[in-house]
Amino acid sequence: MATIISDSSFTDENHKPQELHEKCVSLASNLWWAWSPDTIELFRDLDPVLWRQTGHNPIQLLRAFSPLELDQRATEMALHSRINHCYRLLKEYLAQRRGWGIQNAGVLGARPVAYFSAEFGIHESMPIYSGGLGVLSGDHVKSASDLGIPMVCVGLFYGQGYFRQFLDDNGYQREEYVDTNVDDIAMRPALDQNQHPVQVNIETREGTIAARVWQLDIGRIRLFLLDCNVEGNSEDDRKLTSRLYGGDERTRIRQELVLGVGGVRALKILNITPGVFHLNEGHSAFCPLEAIRQKITEYGHSFETAVRDIAQQTVFTTHTPVPAGHDRFECSLVEEHLGPLRDDLGISFEQLMGLGRVEPQNKSETFCMTVIGLKLSRKANGVSQLHGHVSRRMWSGLWPWRVEEEIPIGHITNGVHIPSWLSVQMRRLFDRYFPKDWMAHMGEPDVWQGIYKVDPGELWETHNLLKNQLLHFVRRRIAANCRRREEAGRAIETARQVLNPAALTIGFARRFATYKRAQLLFQDLDRIERIVNNQERPVQIIFAGKAHPKDDPGKQLVQSIVNMRHDSRFRDSVVFIEDYDINVCRHLIWGVDVWLNNPRRPMEASGTSGQKVVYNGGLNFSVLDGWWAEAFDGGNGFAIGDGSTHTDDSITDARDSESLYDVLENRIVPSFYQLDDDGLPFDWIQKMMNSISTLAWRFSSHRMVMDYTRNCYLPAAGGLSCKMNT
Repeated sequence: MATIISDSSFTDENHKPQELHEKCVSLASNLWWAWSPDTIELFRDLDPVLWRQTGHNPIQLLRAFSPLELDQRATEMALHSRINHCYRLLKEYLAQRRGWGIQNAGVLGARPVAYFSAEFGIHESMPIYSGGLGVLSGDHVKSASDLGIPMVCVGLFYGQGYFRQFLDDNGYQREEYVDTNVDDIAMRPALDQNQHPVQVNIETREGTIAARVWQLDIGRIRLFLLDCNVEGNSEDDRKLTSRLYGGDERTRIRQELVLGVGGVRALKILNITPGVFHLNEGHSAFCPLEAIRQKITEYGHSFETAVRDIAQQTVFTTHTPVPAGHDRFECSLVEEHLGPLRDDLGISFEQLMGLGRVEPQNKSETFCMTVIGLKLSRKANGVSQLHGHVSRRMWSGLWPWRVEEEIPIGHITNGVHIPSWLSVQMRRLFDRYFPKDWMAHMGEPDVWQGIYKVDPGELWETHNLLKNQLLHFVRRRIAANCRRREEAGRAIETARQVLNPAALTIGFARRFATYKRAQLLFQDLDRIERIVNNQERPVQIIFAGKAHPKDDPGKQLVQSIVNMRHDSRFRDSVVFIEDYDINVCRHLIWGVDVWLNNPRRPMEASGTSGQKVVYNGGLNFSVLDGWWAEAFDGGNGFAIGDGSTHTDDSITDARDSESLYDVLENRIVPSFYQLDDDGLPFDWIQKMMNSISTLAWRFSSHRMVMDYTRNCYLPAAGGLSCKMNT
């Protein structure tokens, strides 16, 4: 397992290679490197081929070098000064005692925020995420670190992560699970005050589940991951945390028991006393129950008093506007797993079940994790303005005496971590035109007005450079997949030449659930054929995304898109990239001209992928749902429909499809291909600038975390009280 090396320096000349190696290991051992462009380029330049082969994993990369070999390589590539520079940047970052959080969130210093999430998407080399929720968690943590918000994080370590996606000869999705070698990850056992590895035990009616605790350093934030693969557990329990979102309902409730109850117990052993519990989605909603139990046990409070105190400290964020997306459990599973905890709480079975029911006395109602999360928190929010409205309507039954507008669920719109998603090329361009310390003020609107000072030709050239990088990446990936399937050499050669650098390029990448309507673009095949195959104004579309292993309709959607490669009409203009992850997402959002998002409104809670595109010059083309409903102003992108929906989904789909074609044909394509006297698409570049100036400051995770701090964390911790957006 990777460990952080001591800062002690060596004065003996014979130890310089060892010192250099230790500095590199220190850099690799803190996930801060994942949003440090200088450090990423340093690791890549050590061995570009190995860097790609290891999935951009610096721990694995460094294992290939002895200290002497690393020193020799650094000498050959003149890397010594760069290693020292990156090492110094890391140390300065960790030692920094200034920043927004220090100035505005001091009350959290002694009692930090404890942020619970079932997944964390920090980097592709740390495969404990599946998609948007995990990447949002990762961006939240990174911004908390940058801002200096006192926070610790709790999640689960999935030994096999989420599945790897492979497409068979028929274009059907197949799943493969790969064991993660803990020695390849920058984590180490979490230690208690006596320097003993931390392990927690969670009692159930059927026995005890044990979990060890790992620690990762993400900048200035500690992330603790619980892992059930320990001796003493049954074989089934050892596999409990092996896969993200795998298994049946019994597996799911046991995972959520470990996350919520085990997570709070781990913090207790680590001598961390949270001032705030932030539950990111319902997976961790058992957390307040354990916190209540500790209040009762340690302070002699009644259950009612402890509930009031812990609820005041608890913030709950719901991400799911789809009723089927909220975890529900039968009463037998609840009693089996929460029975011992219920005994300690001194409440009856019906009282416990009532906490998870909209109607507490309705014995036919199952136990819902979102319901208990809402009942045991005093601050609750959706993740966009529209999602806040949807959530208030969805859960109005919990407060039948209130009108919908008074339901206590607000909204804090999601944002993305700019340093993680901004391409190096675009960042260097901004550095030349924006204020010197613009990255420290990225949440201020005036900073982003500097985009209008950028030379239009330079902005367009930078974007096209990123677009070409994307096309090279796509060709390389598709050719590799053809070789894996042992396809004919002609197919591989075709893959190496697919896509046109001059064509308008649309990206669509997300989970392949039916409500996200990946097929909407192909409702009228004759019409889309005319659009994409226009010789003077061609259009091409790059798809990526996974369907849940148990979602057969989603898999069929994947297959239908993939198999367009067999249709001569779309062979050269529609491609699908296998195994969507952070790395694929990064290339897509850097290089596409247009980001397409067409869910069935209002089923997209937020949709942060489109926000990532903004910073790299791409334009959004989306249904007015999620974040786009509050972002689109008519001049910073394109909209599908007018935000209205029909009670008949088929009519809504038909209308949205018609709008999609109309806007694509009559607005997007003409704007992209209309050139001025300098050969530049001036109108298109103006929209790029409008997008950056109006959206970049509003949809960063720095703004998001500051909103959480002001509106949720400080009131929950006993600081200043602020009213959340409703």
